[in-house]
Amino acid sequence: MLTELRIANFAVIEQLHLEFSGGFQVLTGETGAGKSILVDALALLVGGRASNDQIRAESEEAELQAFFAIPAKSPLIASLRDGGVLASDETELIVRRILSRSGRNRVYLNGRLTPLHQVQSLAGTLIDIHGQHEQQSLLAAQTQLDALDAFGQLREVRQAYVARFEAWRAHRQACDEAVRLAAERQAKEDFMRFQHNELADAELRSGEEEALDAERRRLSHAQRLGQLSDEAYERLYGAESSSLASLGAVAQRLNELAGIDPEAAEWTGLCESATVELRELAGRLRDYRQGLEHDPDRLAQIEERLDKLQRLKKKYGAAGAPATVAQLRAKLEQLRGELESLDQSESRLADLREQMTRAGRDTVASAERLSEGRTKTAKKLEVRVTAELSALRMEQTQFRIAVASDRSETALGPTGCDRVEFLLSANSGEPLQPMAKVASGGELSRIMLALKTVLAETDGVPVLIFDEVDQGIGGAVAAVMGQRLKALAAYHQVFCITHLPQIASQAGAHYVVEKTVTKKRTVTRARRLDQVGRKEEVARMLGGLAITKNVREAAAEMIGEADDEG
Repeated sequence: MLTELRIANFAVIEQLHLEFSGGFQVLTGETGAGKSILVDALALLVGGRASNDQIRAESEEAELQAFFAIPAKSPLIASLRDGGVLASDETELIVRRILSRSGRNRVYLNGRLTPLHQVQSLAGTLIDIHGQHEQQSLLAAQTQLDALDAFGQLREVRQAYVARFEAWRAHRQACDEAVRLAAERQAKEDFMRFQHNELADAELRSGEEEALDAERRRLSHAQRLGQLSDEAYERLYGAESSSLASLGAVAQRLNELAGIDPEAAEWTGLCESATVELRELAGRLRDYRQGLEHDPDRLAQIEERLDKLQRLKKKYGAAGAPATVAQLRAKLEQLRGELESLDQSESRLADLREQMTRAGRDTVASAERLSEGRTKTAKKLEVRVTAELSALRMEQTQFRIAVASDRSETALGPTGCDRVEFLLSANSGEPLQPMAKVASGGELSRIMLALKTVLAETDGVPVLIFDEVDQGIGGAVAAVMGQRLKALAAYHQVFCITHLPQIASQAGAHYVVEKTVTKKRTVTRARRLDQVGRKEEVARMLGGLAITKNVREAAAEMIGEADDEG
């Protein structure tokens, strides 16, 4: 609810401060008094287009402020809290806008400097202005669809659809991600398989390189090794003057020595042990020599194998350092695991696609149920709005709701498969067209009044402003319009700028807008009327310049009847 409005140096308003209550409120005054300036100010406070021409002459800045008390259950509360505008315990909103001739215009929400686009989101959610303005929410296709769903009590059906749509979208995203990853992996798979096969074919074995290197050294030096082992064998055993032959002579002497001196018996044992070990060494030298061979083919094989290992170590090394065989084997295991993972990802992708297909079928079925509900609701809403238009003497106006459905998966969106559009033909014989393209300001205000009346219980916009709603009507139609506005105020705070006493007499609060000349400058002021002033203003609206006793009595009677009905 709009509780307070402050305006300074705006158009012909020097200073203005108004406080408002809930319910139905009218603003009246002579033609040209400046009533629409108040609507212009409110339009600017919810993001309307500003101009330097709106700043009062001889002033550098204009300042506008509006104070709102927002119902605790309003969806707008959550939105403002999420945006950091309201604290968790706040329900009051102060919108302040400053227009400057320098071009440095500023907007504040609860004292915080705020981008204009954020303030513009308030249009149609906090205030709906119906008249020669752009803040009419029901001209937007999305709002029309939301209004249709609310009127048809399709919230649960729509929420069920949204849940399925979100699940389907999550499956699609998971599937798309899996496809993307699979494509990236596929680009690497051939290279990975080449590496895997190269390392697998190498049949890498732990300790092989060291064994081959030792064998290569033996084969490379076979001649010298044979010579050395031969010479060692001969000196140890083969020659007549070999070490073992000499050791035998030593043993004979030790035995004779022990026969004379028992103390030397121990030495005889040592000599026997040395003889055994030297004979074993001689045998090994003999076997070693016999096992040596000069095998160029085997040496070539070893050189080739070691060269291959060296190339693999260099190829798969890191930071310029060659890898070890152990690291090559670890790399092979890594590649094997990654390739197995690729095989598993293909299986997972198939599962994801199946899940996505099932979720898509469920979403389409849910969209079809929602679409059927909208089609039925559209017919009912058409009948109700047409009846309201007829009551407002717009019998020639045709109102239709087009529900265009595309139930293919590719057409599904967050709100279903339907595109909803309110169509209108304001004159007999004219084709139906989108509402915003057909009606004039006054006609559109009345159409919006009809729509708002029908949608009163489901429309969540707290403040409604009707400007020019009474253009071209009078008499009984004006009285019906006043009753509609008053009834609408049970669900919204309703403001109406009017020239008709039949409407003004229905209001719970009446404000008069007046234009005066002070110090040779035109000034617009506004004030709330008391009961006496209210009767006098309705009388003026009834009788013009000649306000007679009978006119005053008629005005009092109109107000009394309206108050009694309330």
